[in-house]
Amino acid sequence: MHRIITFGELMLRLKPPANERFLQSPTFEATFGGGEANVAVSLALFGEAAAFVSALPQNPIGDAALRELRYWGVDVSAIKRMTGRLGIYFLETGANQRPSNVVYDREGSSISLVKPGDFDWTSIFSGADWFHITGITPALSRSAADTALEAIRAAKAVMAGKGGVRVSIDLNYRKKLWNYGAKAPEVMRGLASLADVVVANEEDIQLCMGIEAAGVDVAKGSLEMDHYRALSEKVKADFPNVRIVAITLRESRSADSNGWSAVLHGEKGFRVSRSYEIDDIVDRVGGGDSFSAGLIYGLLNFDGDEAKALEFATAASALKHAITGDFNLTTKTEVETLLKGDGSGRVQR
Repeated sequence: MHRIITFGELMLRLKPPANERFLQSPTFEATFGGGEANVAVSLALFGEAAAFVSALPQNPIGDAALRELRYWGVDVSAIKRMTGRLGIYFLETGANQRPSNVVYDREGSSISLVKPGDFDWTSIFSGADWFHITGITPALSRSAADTALEAIRAAKAVMAGKGGVRVSIDLNYRKKLWNYGAKAPEVMRGLASLADVVVANEEDIQLCMGIEAAGVDVAKGSLEMDHYRALSEKVKADFPNVRIVAITLRESRSADSNGWSAVLHGEKGFRVSRSYEIDDIVDRVGGGDSFSAGLIYGLLNFDGDEAKALEFATAASALKHAITGDFNLTTKTEVETLLKGDGSGRVQR
């Protein structure tokens, strides 16, 4: 069992039933979710010791959020209770040619108010093997970005001392969030320069790191792997500390039908995963987070086998598309079953 730390925002998710439009009926389904919390839950279900670091309001909604994470086995002992509010996001699930839509209501959330010095990172990283963060947290506020940088530097300091903590960052560009004056590359390039592993899609790399990939066009229905090889090589050339670049590839044919695969450019070369055809998507939110969790699990448990880690991550995230809510409620055994070729969906008796 490995100790993995994630840092970010947990939000309340409000979604109309099934594929309804906002307030088509006077009902919202209320659940919790958020990039780094999603990763922690998935890793806990894989059997790892996952801890989530954040800030939540001192009120009953914050209490409910804590209970939810504890239920799935996540360590919440480092979460601060403070002023502010719980961020909310509203999700309208698309269908066919109508895309899904997200509306954020998270200004003034507790996590956006955190600042350097609020967390005892030395204690938090004691005994840790891995630290994971996304580009969502630094997009919330300048102080949240500064705290994210403080956390990564603390993780790297622990690494220098004991050779144990690796750092991954999922770039996760969100154009609706970068509105406090800083542009994404100004912040994210500094964070990525300290990471060991970078996870992204092609747009994240272009918009967070300012690295272009000529010829990439997922709308045409096919993916040219040479483009992604070149893109990942550019990332590694610009950021020498990055050992592994993993890029998720979503061929979005409609809101219900996607092709799903990934590539990984690591210390042992460039690899392409198996491709999954997902024709009846239940919920694609959290797909990237489930990939990050699967990749972290694989890199920690498969004796440096990057190809095996990539396949585990891609299969885990493919399964997430069949699960409602942000969390990938999938076990290691279920991922391994899919990897063995059993994707029939037959009833297990």
